[in-house]
Amino acid sequence: MATTTTTSTQTATQPAGTLRITAENIHQLFPEIDTSLQASAAQSSELQGYDEEQVRLMDEVCIVLDEDDKPIGSASKKTCHLMANIDKGLLHRAFSVFLFDPEGRLLLQQRADEKITFPGLWTNTCCSHPLGIPGETGDTLDAAVAGVRRAAQRKLDQELGIPVKQVPLEKFQFLTRIHYKAPSDGLWGEHEIDYILFIQTKVDVKPNPNEVQAIKYVTAEQLKDMFQDPKLKFTPWFKLICETMLFEWWESLSNLSTYADEKEIRRML
Repeated sequence: MATTTTTSTQTATQPAGTLRITAENIHQLFPEIDTSLQASAAQSSELQGYDEEQVRLMDEVCIVLDEDDKPIGSASKKTCHLMANIDKGLLHRAFSVFLFDPEGRLLLQQRADEKITFPGLWTNTCCSHPLGIPGETGDTLDAAVAGVRRAAQRKLDQELGIPVKQVPLEKFQFLTRIHYKAPSDGLWGEHEIDYILFIQTKVDVKPNPNEVQAIKYVTAEQLKDMFQDPKLKFTPWFKLICETMLFEWWESLSNLSTYADEKEIRRML
């Protein structure tokens, strides 16, 4: 991919002094973005002392985006989650699954303490990334939605032991995308365009202890009570979704057509 000189045009969502990331200037801003030239995560000084399996997962290749959700490159999970890169504007694609049982209760998970970002926090059923692999990427919205559905199947199995056959692709309802940024600590954070997927179905759950330390089905009122408990901590994207649209969506769980397939990206920066 060629490197070209760009102007310093800013957008409303960018800090002063940062460049708008494009396919043309991405390698200028992030010379390490070519994953073939990166050392493995296991050799990275930033990852010394973390859980071995979680370090291995930092080598997964995320889809790098411009602010309109167009893929413009790829980079390791580690590269995408370093705050030094996020502060320059590096942005990647993600998804958040909200799985409800037949009674309408939402399945929550508490992230394992082994997780590198946001360890130990409560969150929605599954939060992860489509990878830069065939079947999970896409330039158009329809292709991207198909990709995140496949990624959701993969991660529900890997994190929660939910068999793929219990979460068929056609049951995932795409609602909208949110663009948000959140630090985890001084080193790591998130900057994502996050695809929101709802699914209501009965599943068998066998959590992977390296990913999930606890699970809980809750009603809307029980979740609101959890937010009032000062001992409980929640991921920033889950709090954003809960504070905006989650409970309205939840009330319409049996008929989400009014909310489904939004074309506009919700900016929550």
